[in-house]
Parts: sequence; structure tokens; C-alpha cells
Amino acid sequence: MIAFSKGNQFFLKIEEAARNILSASQLLADFIDAGELTEAHLRQLEDKEHEGDRITQDTVQMLNKTFITPIDREDIHELISRLDDVLDFIYGVAKRMVLYRIGRPDEAFRSLARILLRTVEEVTEAVLRLKEIKNVEMILAQCLQISRLESEADNSHRRAVADLFDNEKDPIRIMKVKEILDQMEDATDVCEDVADVSRAIAAIKGIVVKNA
Repeated sequence: MIAFSKGNQFFLKIEEAARNILSASQLLADFIDAGELTEAHLRQLEDKEHEGDRITQDTVQMLNKTFITPIDREDIHELISRLDDVLDFIYGVAKRMVLYRIGRPDEAFRSLARILLRTVEEVTEAVLRLKEIKNVEMILAQCLQISRLESEADNSHRRAVADLFDNEKDPIRIMKVKEILDQMEDATDVCEDVADVSRAIAAIKGIVVKNA
């Protein structure tokens, strides 16, 4: 049976995905601050990644069975997919740190992990507000902050890579560390993609309010 509308159920799925990513990014930041990542740490983040896959699959299945959605179905699909991408990068960072035996993370890792966490916090707040038209201005302001944090991550990433090439002599370790730093920066890039979708949804809602 095809449902005509599931109302807030789509927003609840988006919120569930965002909260799961926030939990994963907090875990990653905590693990990096505490010292070397272990297999036990990786299993915790793997659980978050599996949970994210489940939420994404549930949302897509719901889209396929629903005729009328609260916002454009393309926006719902893009938003849930980009959120899942952020989670994949977070898990990918942890997996590489363990598999590559990076050891105790240095300040470059800690700095990028903290910026990523702050970015995901803003993403979560933005998507939690999507179901409320009255929060349009707050959503747009948070999307701007996400863009600023993404620029901060870019700068931190460039400094980290430059320091890596200046100070590390082992070419194999350079390749391993750079790949992980790139993944952390990629995660903040995708957060900005989430912000772009959220900004578009909020802007459309703002137009609806003005013309109501």
C-alpha cells in the first residue's frame, strides 16, 4: 500500500541520522584526545556506521512507499544520503588509524577532530529545526556557521599537511597520515553539502511563510 503522507516521520528519520552522527563524531574526538585508537574503539564506531546504514535504508524505503512527502523527496534523499556520507568518513578515519597503526594522534588530528565535532553539532541543530517553519532564520544562520567551520577545517588541514611534509621523514607514514587527514577534512566538506540542502529547504519554507 502506498501512503500519501507520513508527515513528521521523515523529519524524525533525519533527526535520528543526525543524532547518530553527532554521537559518532563525539566518540572519535574523545578517542583521539585519549590516545591511540584500539579495536574496541573501532567496534563502537562500526556500530554507529551500521546504525546509520539502517536509518538510511529505512528512509529510502519510506520514500518509495510514500506518495506525498512533507518536502521534496529529492531533498529528503539528498539530505539522508549526505548525512550517511559524513558518518562513513568518520568511521573511515577511525578504521585507517587502527589499520595503519598510526599510534598516538598528534595535535593535527586533535584539532581536526574538534572542528569536525563542532561542525556536526551545528549540522545536528540545523536539521533538528527543519520541521519548524518558524526556525528558518536560525537554520540559515547555522548553515553559515557550518560554512565557516568548513573553511577553518580547510586551513587546519593545509597546515597539518605542510607540517607533515616538513617534519616526517618516513614516506610510507606520510602517505598514511595524509590519507587520514584528508578523510577528516572530507567529512567537514560533506557537512557543508548537508548545510546546502538544509539552506535550500529553509529558503523554500521562508518563501512559503512570506506568501501565506
